[in-house]
Amino acid sequence: MPVEVTRRLFDVHEYHRMAETGILSERDRVELVEGEIVAMTPIGSRHNAAVNRANRALVTVVGDQAIVQVQGSVRLNSQTEPEPDLALLRPKADFYASAHAGPSDILLLIEMADASLRYDRQVKAPLYARAGVPEYWLVDLDDRSVSCYSDPRSGAYDRVRQYHRGDSLAPLTLPQCAIAVDALLAD
Repeated sequence: MPVEVTRRLFDVHEYHRMAETGILSERDRVELVEGEIVAMTPIGSRHNAAVNRANRALVTVVGDQAIVQVQGSVRLNSQTEPEPDLALLRPKADFYASAHAGPSDILLLIEMADASLRYDRQVKAPLYARAGVPEYWLVDLDDRSVSCYSDPRSGAYDRVRQYHRGDSLAPLTLPQCAIAVDALLAD
């Protein structure tokens, strides 16, 4: 006789309550994706370096035109609260102290990928597109390239552009804020 297995999905309020009660701690590298608590891959030194370099470059180029958030949560819906490596958010006086940034606040999400490349491409890209995130950059640290996803429609990005070392790119919502691909890489 087949056994039916059902999964218990959580919403963002239950997820935060788990942290408040100590079930989850800051040491737990997890994020909420479509109701499931997903363990994130450990951050290696190359990944850290890429995030730090990109953060520095983005803060310099966007200035007061956007908030650069590093490895913080964004709330895409009631069951999804991922932690992208970097996010460009619309400026807000309280810097999102009153609530997590949502899809309408997000200008750009960036994931740095080495071990997580497949997950970031196959799970995160469609997740961000379904939420209506206007643009997503996937930095491939092994290939030393950036895939820029834009024009979300029907749960997928209609446009994907590739950039390589020596190229520059700019967020679609901030076209005057060009950044070198090299500034997004760890080396």
